[in-house]
Amino acid sequence: MQITDFSFSRLPRIEFGSGALARLPAIARGYGRRALLVTGATSLQASPAWARITDGLRSEGLSWLHLAIPGEPSPHRIDEAVRALRAENIEVVIGIGGGSALDAAKAIAGLLQSGNSVMDHLEGVGPELPYAGPATPFIAVPTTAGTGSEATRNAVLSVQGADGFKKSFRDEKLVAEVALVDPDLLATCPPAVIAANGMDAFTQLLESYVSSRASPLTDSLAWGGMTAVRDGLLSFHADAGDAAARARMAYAALVSGITLAQAGLGSVHGLAAPLGAFFPIPHGVACGTLLAEATRVNIEALSARAPTHAALEKYAKAGRLLSPQAPPDHNAARVALLDTLQVWTGALELPRLGHFGVTTADIPRIVANSRGSSMKTNPIVLEDAEIARIVAARL
Repeated sequence: MQITDFSFSRLPRIEFGSGALARLPAIARGYGRRALLVTGATSLQASPAWARITDGLRSEGLSWLHLAIPGEPSPHRIDEAVRALRAENIEVVIGIGGGSALDAAKAIAGLLQSGNSVMDHLEGVGPELPYAGPATPFIAVPTTAGTGSEATRNAVLSVQGADGFKKSFRDEKLVAEVALVDPDLLATCPPAVIAANGMDAFTQLLESYVSSRASPLTDSLAWGGMTAVRDGLLSFHADAGDAAARARMAYAALVSGITLAQAGLGSVHGLAAPLGAFFPIPHGVACGTLLAEATRVNIEALSARAPTHAALEKYAKAGRLLSPQAPPDHNAARVALLDTLQVWTGALELPRLGHFGVTTADIPRIVANSRGSSMKTNPIVLEDAEIARIVAARL
């Protein structure tokens, strides 16, 4: 194996395992006595975990404020929260929830000390001023297995509508101090959430595996994550009480966050950004419903214009990983990969884009707004017509 040059940026301290939530109060106490809890709208507060968290913090002598974030966070909501909380002497921010809650907590932690507007730093909009920090210490506790935000340096913020956008506030200083991953917190996830988040995690793993910035280290992590999805996703979707499947998917999501942060993503995430900005499409649904077709278009483009590209062999290896009965022939193995992804799309009942109001007339606008940072590490530069074909196939 050839070892190419690569760099690997900062990661959180990782605490992983069943029951790991019990460690949160003592970990938080190591950063101070005044905490901000950032969660989703209501589900965590209605679960038994909420009392365990708050009782544990109280036993460690912490006081806290609670901020609920319904839906995907917007820049306005982040700025509003920072203005309201700056005088509260917050010493540690704890994000507990899905990707939206973690991204909101990450952005707030990054701005509490400076008081800047997040629009000052958001990629692709505004002045894009360098972020100087410092960030308030941030602890990430995911309750879904999807975005991997607990391990990334970016907070994704959205404005939805005709002039909407989905952009990242991104800096290594925003990386969580601790990622506490307890698979038991996934036990109450409904099947639709498991499906969307699981396909988001797998998309991140596959896209980072074939990314133009992939390295031997990210490849090995992505391979292990894809193996965990192969062995865990459909079982977890069928039965959230399957502890082994939960652990596999919690691990896959964590690793997907690490690999995307280090290697970048690809065409699926390039398209998911405008789709999520212009239409009420959950991010994981957008990724999951596009993955099979985007992979097909990538393989066809590589075969036509770069037939010796390393990504083609990687797609074949992924096909054999997901479908061990696939023949050794590379072309047949890539077909097996596409077949498996199609089977997963159907088994997980991922809706088509038309369900959310996307029409043929919207395709040019979607394509025009798809070439953000994620698209830059796709293994081949896709033509507009190829990107349009991905969207059209899932209307």
